Amino acid sequence: MTRGHVESPVVDSTLMGLITRLFPLVLAAGLQSAAPAVEPGFTSLFNGRDFAGWKIAGPAQSFTIQDGAIVAKGAASHCYYDGSFRNHAFRDFELKVDIMTRAGSNGGVYVLTEFQESGGNVRASGQFPSKGFEIQVNNSHTDRIRTGSLYHVTDVLDQSPAKDDEWFTEDIVVKGDTITVDVNGTHVVRWTQPPDWNGGREGPGRRITGPGTIALQAHDPNSTVYYKNIRIKPLD
Repeated sequence: MTRGHVESPVVDSTLMGLITRLFPLVLAAGLQSAAPAVEPGFTSLFNGRDFAGWKIAGPAQSFTIQDGAIVAKGAASHCYYDGSFRNHAFRDFELKVDIMTRAGSNGGVYVLTEFQESGGNVRASGQFPSKGFEIQVNNSHTDRIRTGSLYHVTDVLDQSPAKDDEWFTEDIVVKGDTITVDVNGTHVVRWTQPPDWNGGREGPGRRITGPGTIALQAHDPNSTVYYKNIRIKPLD
């Protein structure tokens, strides 16, 4: 008895090569488009893909998005959260932001602030928000005030709790009249606003009053700062 010959399916080598090359790209795109995972009770404010829910004051080109992070590099500018969660108004909350700096870079995370087309506080490198508090991002810039400082309120000088070229997390809690800042789990600042506090060097806008939003800082063209996994947990 003669058995019929059954041919095995053959996949064209060119097609296989194309699949092999495209698969990692498709996988990477899928991972990047997925919303970042957050801890229980937290809500992500940044989707990792675009500026949906954010509004830039100052030169827009100072901010770009790369590999799921907001990258600040350019003339002084600020990227404000303007999204729908809590109508971008937060009073008592815990905010966590993953950050990385390049050597010699300066940046910051603002809380209890509000959108300003042109910042009211003028410094050497540009205009900065006149309302709210800045949590400093600076591991090696010439400014001596280091990462985790409550800028011009409680300043940590010279020794930074984080390093350039490594991701670190700023954990900021605003509760009542107290602001605390931890960096990578290390306690850096705990400040309670005195009853007669007038805003100090930054003026009357640097006071805990009502709710405000979050903003990320681009400090100057020689600074490169990455912000990602921006998440918040209301405490009220």
